[in-house]
Amino acid sequence: MMDKKCKICRRAGEKLFLKGERCFTPKCAMNTRAYPPGKLASEKKRRSPISEYGIQMREKQKIKNIYGVSEKQFVAYVKNAETSAVNTKVMPALGAYINLETRLDNVVFRMGLAKSRPLARQIVSHGHILVNGKKINIPSHRVRVGDVVAIREGSKSSKLFSEATNKLKDVSSPDWLALDATKLEAKVNSFPKEIEGGFDFAKVLEFYSK
Repeated sequence: MMDKKCKICRRAGEKLFLKGERCFTPKCAMNTRAYPPGKLASEKKRRSPISEYGIQMREKQKIKNIYGVSEKQFVAYVKNAETSAVNTKVMPALGAYINLETRLDNVVFRMGLAKSRPLARQIVSHGHILVNGKKINIPSHRVRVGDVVAIREGSKSSKLFSEATNKLKDVSSPDWLALDATKLEAKVNSFPKEIEGGFDFAKVLEFYSK
C-alpha cells in the first residue's frame, strides 16, 4: 500500500523529501510512479494543464506539507509576515519563510539531528531538546537570534543520538546557524537573509490575497 506521504509528493509532481533517506533511494515513489495518484494507465504520462490559481494552490500545499504544518498554522505565519513587514522592514515573502525556518522542529532538522522534519518534530515532542538550557517540547516554538539549541544531557546516550557527533561533522547547516558538532548544539546567529529551497512564497501571498 502506497504511503500517504508518497502520495503527497506524487500529487505535487516533485520530491518533497518527506520520508528522509528513502527519498534518495530507488524505492522513492517519484522514481517508480511519477504521476498523480488515482490516474488511469492512459493518463500516467501526462498532467492536465493547471490554472494560475492552481499553481498558487500547489505551491501553498507543497510548502505546507514540507514543513508539516496545519492550514491554520500556515495562514498565521503568512498573515504575521504581512502585518509585521512595515516594522521589521522584511518583505512578507521572506518573513513567511523566516517564520517557518525558525520553528524549533525545523532547526533540529537543519542541525542534522533528524533525517526528516517529521522525525525532528518527534524528537522535540519527546523532550530531547533544550533551548538556552531549558527543555522545550513544543515543535512550533520559535527560536530567536542568540538562542542556543542543544540535545538534553540525559538524551545523549539514547540510540537516537549515538552517532550524532560524527553525523553532524558532515552536516552543511544554513549560514544563520552556527553548528558545533562536538557540543551537539547550534547557535542562532541571525535570521535567514534569503529564501532557499526553490520556494515561491510570492505565489502563496497571491493565493491568500484573494
